Amino acid sequence: MNGLFWFLIVGLIAGWLAGLLVKGGGFGVLGDILIGVSGAVIGGLLFGGIGTRGLLGSVFVATVGAVLLIIVGRLIKRT
Repeated sequence: MNGLFWFLIVGLIAGWLAGLLVKGGGFGVLGDILIGVSGAVIGGLLFGGIGTRGLLGSVFVATVGAVLLIIVGRLIKRT
């Protein structure tokens, strides 16, 4: 249960940061968590071999993945 709590916190932070970085505004708390958690999965696939450590490393990886997710989503939405 404790791991799930931290996973959701990292997802919330990463989704919020991604919304700020991509200048798309926030997606609400639930949207930020979903974007952040999805970004964590994408970032984990991209950075899996690097082996990030700690909370800041997890937030960084999840944020990069979430930014990529938002950018790709916007590109698909434009077509």
